[in-house]
Amino acid sequence: MAEQGAQVVARIGAVLRALSAQSGRPVPTARLATLAGLTRPTAHRLLTALAAEGLVDRDASRGGWVLGPETYVLGAVAADRYDITALAADAVREVASATGESAFLSARRGDETVCLLRQEGSFPLRSHVLYEGIRFPLGVASAGLAILAMLPDGEREAYLARTDLVPAWGPSHGAAAVRARLTAGRTAGYVVNPGLLVEGSWGMGAAIFDAAGRPAWALSATGVESRFGPDRQAEIGRVLLEQAHVVTQRVTARARRRSG
Repeated sequence: MAEQGAQVVARIGAVLRALSAQSGRPVPTARLATLAGLTRPTAHRLLTALAAEGLVDRDASRGGWVLGPETYVLGAVAADRYDITALAADAVREVASATGESAFLSARRGDETVCLLRQEGSFPLRSHVLYEGIRFPLGVASAGLAILAMLPDGEREAYLARTDLVPAWGPSHGAAAVRARLTAGRTAGYVVNPGLLVEGSWGMGAAIFDAAGRPAWALSATGVESRFGPDRQAEIGRVLLEQAHVVTQRVTARARRRSG
C-alpha cells in the first residue's frame, strides 16, 4: 500500500513538473500524459483530482491544463527559503550586458535543472534553447554541467552510474564524454557545452553555491558558435565566475542573517 502511495506521489510530481516546464502555456491532456510518461486515463484521473485541490486549472478559453492557484500560494511560501532570483537578477543582467549573449539563472531540482530567469544580450543572433521553466537532466545543458562538475566526487559518480543520457540526448552524452567535460570544468571553474543540444548553439556555465558550500544554482550564457572561440570563452568564463561568486556571497549572507 505504501508503495502504491509513493507511486501516486511520483506521478503527481511528474504532472506538476511537466506543467511548470510549459511556462504557463495550456497543455492538452494527451500531451501532458506523454510529457509525464503516463497513460492518458491516468493523467486525466490525476488532473481531475489535482483540479479539485486547486493545484491545476483548466484554461477554458484556450483549452488544456495550467498550474492552479494553490501552486502559487505554495510557491510564494517556499520562495522565502529557496528562491534566489532577487539576489541573482542583477548578476544575470550583468552577464548579458558584459558578454552580449543570452544569460540565465537555473536551479538544481533533484537530478534536473530548471531555468528561472532569462536576460537577452545585445548580440542580434541568439540561441533559443533555454526559456523560463525548461528542465534538463544534470550533465546536459551548461547549467547542469556546471552544477554536476562541482558536486562531491562520490555524488557525481553515483549520478553518472544510475543515469543513461544517451537514449534521449545522443552519444555525445555518454558517461565518458560527460566526465571529460566535467573534468575540464573543474579545472577552469566553468563548463563549456559545445553545441550539444542544438547544432551551432554553444553554452557556458558557472555554479552558485548555497550556504553549506554545495552547488545549487548556476549562471549560464548561450549564443552562436562563432561567438565562443577560445579567447571569448576565457572572457565569458571570467564574467560568469565573478557574478556567480557575487551571488554565492549574497546567499551565504542571507543564510547567516536568518540563523542569527
